[in-house]
Formats: sequence, C-alpha cells, structure tokens
Amino acid sequence: MVADSSVKDLASIYRSQFSVFDHVTYVNSCSQGALADSVRKSFDTYISTLELQGSAWGDWAGYQEKMRGLFAEFFKVPTSEIAVTTSASAGVNAVASALDFTKARNRVVTTENEFPTIGQTWHAQELRGAVVHHVPSSNGVSVDVAAVIAAIDEQTLIVSITHGCYHNGAVTELAPIIEAAHKHGALVLVDAYQTAGAVPLDFSSLKADFVVGGTLKYLLGVPGVGFLYARSETTSHLIPTSTGWFAARDIFAMDIHSYDPAKEARRFESGTPAVPSLYPSATGLQMLIDIGIENVYRYVGGIHEAIREGVESLGATVITPRNREHHGAMLAVASLDENAHVAALEKENIVTSSRGGNIRVSPHFYNNYDDVEKIVAAFAKTSHFLRK
Repeated sequence: MVADSSVKDLASIYRSQFSVFDHVTYVNSCSQGALADSVRKSFDTYISTLELQGSAWGDWAGYQEKMRGLFAEFFKVPTSEIAVTTSASAGVNAVASALDFTKARNRVVTTENEFPTIGQTWHAQELRGAVVHHVPSSNGVSVDVAAVIAAIDEQTLIVSITHGCYHNGAVTELAPIIEAAHKHGALVLVDAYQTAGAVPLDFSSLKADFVVGGTLKYLLGVPGVGFLYARSETTSHLIPTSTGWFAARDIFAMDIHSYDPAKEARRFESGTPAVPSLYPSATGLQMLIDIGIENVYRYVGGIHEAIREGVESLGATVITPRNREHHGAMLAVASLDENAHVAALEKENIVTSSRGGNIRVSPHFYNNYDDVEKIVAAFAKTSHFLRK
C-alpha cells in the first residue's frame, strides 16, 4: 500500500513529534488525539506560571482569549461568535437554558445518530416543556436527511444534529437541513466533535446557528476545552440562564445584584475555565492551523481508504459510508464482540476503540502506510471477531 504522490506526506514530516508511535500503532483519534511533543511541553509552561507567579491571572485569561482567537481563525468566523467552553456538553446545556419551551414552538427534532450528551440534554428540557422527536437513521447508519426535513414543522424550536456520527463515522449533509429549518423559523445546533479537525469546516458558510465541539480528538488538544459557535445574526437575542462569572459583560465588576451577560457569544461561557487545559489545547490547534486542514483532509483520505480496502479484503463489513463526502476520518468495522475485539487488537499493539457493535479505526495525519499494513495484519489475526 503506497501513498498518492500528489498528496503531501504529512506523516513523514510530523510523525516524529508523537512519541506514542514508539510503543503502539495508534488509530484512536476519535477518542483522543495523539500527544505531540509541543503539546506536552505546554503543560510545563502552565506549571511555570504557578511556580514563578503563583496566581497568574493575566497569563491565564490571555490563554482563554488566545484559544478563542484560534477557534475563530480555524473555523473562519469572528471571535465575537466563539464561546470557549469546558466541553461540548457545557455548550449545549448553555444553549438549552436560553430557549423558551413554554410556548407553542417547543419541539426539538434530533436523530438516532447523536452522542448521548445531545439526547440527554434535550430530554432534560422536557421538564421545561420541550417535546423531543427522534428521526430514525437510514439503514441504521446514516442520518436520513429527507426524514429530518419532513419532521421539521412550525412547532419546531430547534433541530439538533450530528455532523459525524460517533459510532459509525457517517457524515451528514447539513446544508439542506439547515435551509429547511430556517424556512420554518427553527434554529439549528450542529455537533461537530467528530469532524472538527478531520473535515474542513467554515462556520460562516455553513450558516448553522450553533456549532459545538472540543479539542481532545482531531484538534490535538486535551479534555477540558470545548467551543460553542453562536451565529450573531440569528442568536443574539438568546440569553442563557445557565451562566457564570466569565459570561458577564465585565467579569471583574463582581456584581451580585444583577445579571449583565456579555453581548457576544462569551455569554454562553460559565465559571473559571479549565486553565491547565487551555495551554496544550492552544498549542495543538495552532499546530493543526499551521499544517492546514485541507492538507490533513486529503492525506487522511488516502490512509482511510487503504485501511478500508485492506479490511474488506478479509471479508470484513465496513459500516461507514464509502462516499468521501459522507465520512470523516473514522472507519467503523462490524464486530461480533466489540470489547473482546478491541482487546485482541491491543495485544497486537493496535489501539482502537468501539461503539455500537463496531470497531472504530480513526487515523490522523500522523499515521502512515506502514500503520495500514500493521492494522490489516492485526485484523487478519483477529478475523474470527469480524461480523461479515
């Protein structure tokens, strides 16, 4: 298996910065991105602020704003439309708290492909009057775009939809759903956790009202940092009731007698950020910006298809759609015993993960074609687990 010579070989340039490959073949970026040397060193930068200054509020607040600026640059939107959260869950809950479910427009349309946070958050709003409708997936794999559009009506307040499915890697065509929702006066929230950093995303062109995600997967960061994009044109009237002092217009006013939230997306933030996580997450995202998401997308596409070709040659069933526009970096291979299969692959020094009866193989730009051969060989040795 060889690379396309017309595509920049990113692994040959950057792989040496990821020491995990000295020990294992790592293809579990859908759970946690591999740790770069520079990202690891950024923890030391944070620790030095504690050792040298004690309470280094100026530095810490500066990294919060640095993170906001990097998100804005990466997703091609103004910084005023980015909230830096502690997780995607925090962002979704802040949005939910800003919605009024007591009126006739109280319906939430979502799908069967969502991460648990999404379903659980919207069902929690049933206590506040929400009516939640789940649209079945097409063949149990892809979001049924036509069915989602058909489910949107004049009572729909928000459509909440995943861009990349966390258990099978299927990517949803968002544009027609967003257009249909807006025609009915409904908002759209997109969960982009499994595609941010793997698929080029321009939020200004996407025109979703909200997009959530985080840094610990393909954005090369760590847990504790997420983002919420809030399109100012359509969401500026929404004021969250889930809040904290970092969401205030003036965080140092220390006013306990009123609620004066920021006008920009920062109003969806909460309390003190996860400061230790800001340093490595900023470093990781800057690395990805420097490499270029288009370069990553083209390179990983070849790795992804080589893995598919190899495992399918063993008779494996690949659940993830084949069409390039309908998958990200994750490949889902059907398994008869997903947990035992992951453990068996680990014994072959292949690190994967599983969800929904599938083995998730998720390469990034640091993987190479030698990895592909090792992965296929490991699946051959564990072929008795394959669900064909």
